[in-house]
Amino acid sequence: MSKIEKYKNILLLGVGGIGMSALARFFNSKNKNVFGYDQHQTVITDELLSEGIEVFFDDDINSIPHVFQKNNTDNLVVYTPAININNSLLSFFNSKGFLVKKRSVVLGLISENFFTIAIAGTHGKTTTSALLTCLLKESNINITSFVGGLSRNYKSNFIHSKNQNNLNSSDVLVLEADEFDKSFLELYPDIAVITSIDNDHLDTYKNIDDIKSAFHKFSKQIKSGGSLVLEENISENFKDINHLNKYTYSSKKKSDVYAKKNIRIGSSIKFDIQLSNQAKKLLSQDIAYINDFVLHMPGQHNLSNSLAAITVCMILKIDINEIVKSLNVFKGISRRFDVHIDSVKNVYIDDYAHHPKEIMMTLLAAKELFPKRKLTVVFQPHLYSRTKDFAQEFASSLNLAEELIITNIFPAREQPIIGVDSNMILDFCSNDKKQICDTSEVLDVLSKNKIDVLVTLGAGDISSLVEPIKHMLN
Repeated sequence: MSKIEKYKNILLLGVGGIGMSALARFFNSKNKNVFGYDQHQTVITDELLSEGIEVFFDDDINSIPHVFQKNNTDNLVVYTPAININNSLLSFFNSKGFLVKKRSVVLGLISENFFTIAIAGTHGKTTTSALLTCLLKESNINITSFVGGLSRNYKSNFIHSKNQNNLNSSDVLVLEADEFDKSFLELYPDIAVITSIDNDHLDTYKNIDDIKSAFHKFSKQIKSGGSLVLEENISENFKDINHLNKYTYSSKKKSDVYAKKNIRIGSSIKFDIQLSNQAKKLLSQDIAYINDFVLHMPGQHNLSNSLAAITVCMILKIDINEIVKSLNVFKGISRRFDVHIDSVKNVYIDDYAHHPKEIMMTLLAAKELFPKRKLTVVFQPHLYSRTKDFAQEFASSLNLAEELIITNIFPAREQPIIGVDSNMILDFCSNDKKQICDTSEVLDVLSKNKIDVLVTLGAGDISSLVEPIKHMLN
């Protein structure tokens, strides 16, 4: 485990987050003594407790596990940027000289001991990571994978295997390279995927050029002789990257790995792939056209994500027939176009989308899948800063709904910004029916409306409404 092998006791602040809980599971699998703190008890913290990880919820100093009451060389404290810098526990560990590291730094240290595949991009990281994890695991590659969501195939966000088919006598690590807080600049992968580059996280970046510059810097950190896999639309940004093998993919236009004849069959997509001469060289057979791929997720954006994962598998020299077979068993990810109800009476879909472009792609997929039906959308804005920066763009995407309900903003790590609220978005919306309510009022509002197709969107605690909504609609 590289430079962090010596630490026996690991305490994770913010352990209930999807990324931190995967890290807790990783350390637990390495037989470390793992502890976690979070503000709230959730399904994830309950699962961690059942797996033998001690989790506490009080940020009083007296709640700290005994082994962390005093500093010693066996202890490592890991925190997520979602933890407030003034948090009493974080302040205590910093003041007492504990070794305290951000999650991104720890992931970088872990990756030093692996053949690392990093999935980056403003959108599509989690779906692509989950797809690639499934393709590799089903192809009997020995993997360790951190996924930013719950894989439906493996019912976890941390997936690892103990098979003997090692790559270069080493485990393969799959992880998401997060651009927030420039976390991905802690990574030096062997293979990197960049799915998209859009304006976001303007609390970290000045503008789109600053974001592009960070992704460009990340691409330069890929190990010499490694591979960079790019969505064709953004490939121009990386023309000068010459120390790597570069491959492009697209669901819409010619590229190294190009989807052709894609046909929607219910909520699945059947498609063929056309390979460029460069991509053909990755295969053991001299073929340029491969058919009969099936992805059990709707939407062009998900087709694009599957092409990214397929390209990585080809770079790893996995047999193309294995890739076709493995893709067919992929079941998706929790909260990524999650269809909970699909009947003539009503449909209910839940999705993590919290950026205007993600919302647009999700709602377009819903309208394609359920044409000529009334679309009701409940959206929980995530972060005051994102609401302020993209109010008009959110409205443009949400206008796809006939009926729109926007909840109050989920603040996450932020303090309120004066003058910023959900009305900033609603004022730009032109839906037939539109309103704002508190998250606690959503069920009551929905119960008074006739629901045909309902989509809930957001990265905050709107996920806690999924089960109550299902119960109400059923």
